[in-house]
Amino acid sequence: MATFRQMNYAVFAGEPVPGILFQPRIEPWYAWHQTFNCIPDAYRGMDLRQWFDHLGVSMRYVDYYTDMPRPIIETWGPDVTIREQPLSPTEYITVYETPYGELVQRSQLTQDKTWRTVDFPVKRQEDLKKLRWLYARRRFSFSPECFEQGAAFIGERGEPQFWITRSPYQALAVDWMPYRQFVYALTDAPEEVEATLAAIDAAYDSLYEEIISYGEVKIINFGENIHGHLITRSAFKRYLLPHYEKRSNQLREAGIFTHIHIDGAVRPLLPLLADLPFDGLEALTPEPQGDVTLEEIGEHIGDKILLDGIPAVLFMETYSREQLMATVERLVELFYPRLVLGVSDEVPEGSSVDAIERVRMIAEWCRDHEPSVRS
Repeated sequence: MATFRQMNYAVFAGEPVPGILFQPRIEPWYAWHQTFNCIPDAYRGMDLRQWFDHLGVSMRYVDYYTDMPRPIIETWGPDVTIREQPLSPTEYITVYETPYGELVQRSQLTQDKTWRTVDFPVKRQEDLKKLRWLYARRRFSFSPECFEQGAAFIGERGEPQFWITRSPYQALAVDWMPYRQFVYALTDAPEEVEATLAAIDAAYDSLYEEIISYGEVKIINFGENIHGHLITRSAFKRYLLPHYEKRSNQLREAGIFTHIHIDGAVRPLLPLLADLPFDGLEALTPEPQGDVTLEEIGEHIGDKILLDGIPAVLFMETYSREQLMATVERLVELFYPRLVLGVSDEVPEGSSVDAIERVRMIAEWCRDHEPSVRS
């Protein structure tokens, strides 16, 4: 009998897949219920892996709520000074010192006990010069030891994966700048923005080289969190596609499969999906949560692998189990064997134990169901 890890690799390698691989992201649900001490009695005393095994489902990421170290290590040069200053028990600032002035980021603790950026460090066009100075001294490296630790944690529950650092465009738009100011800068000072994107990309060179030279990574995710309402097709083609082609092809030439995380609106980008330089598309979200149907996804992704596909809201009691299973069956009908069935994007953290019983129900159906291969 094939293991989940063997099935996971077979999907990407285009080999026969003996059954439906169900790989739902339920780790955040487990972590949230642990944080608030409300793990249901039926699961008390189980660690994360025991819980996955109990439900009979596959794992994907080595460092996703697993307490395993991230395989990508970020360090700064000796001339970079970064200070963290608490403002209150629920708020702190991070100060990046540069010869051109400081960049200041403010973070707050949410009600879900996670830290969120509420004031981004790059606020004006003139701050981009400061960021370029920082990236010239920022190093991203790959740790085989951390990857192997995470891979051992997952074991045969799935092919061990992790997400690579965001593309320069997404890093600047999501991690460093308020989005409104990012759009203004892109319009008013494109040369400054493009110089910054080039500096970010250059900082990634050694990371990709080290992953490739290691030779044991099989599948990598581009954790981009693309939202089709926040980027035009022309900007996508100008700023994102060249990076994807450069880096994904670099990995593909080394025998590494890739997929990209697109979890926002997707309708504006549908015509681009089939030609993206990735083997798979992760987290595309259909109706009733997303803005496209499963059939439209199927019509536009060509022969790419679909990862996930079940809208997260279908795990809430607002929707019937019959609606959920109808979606699962349609996903398998449309996409198997180029399918890693899962949740787009994750089972809602604060949902009731019924959400996990629905996960169990799908897992049982996948074990019992013999899918037919699309012609």
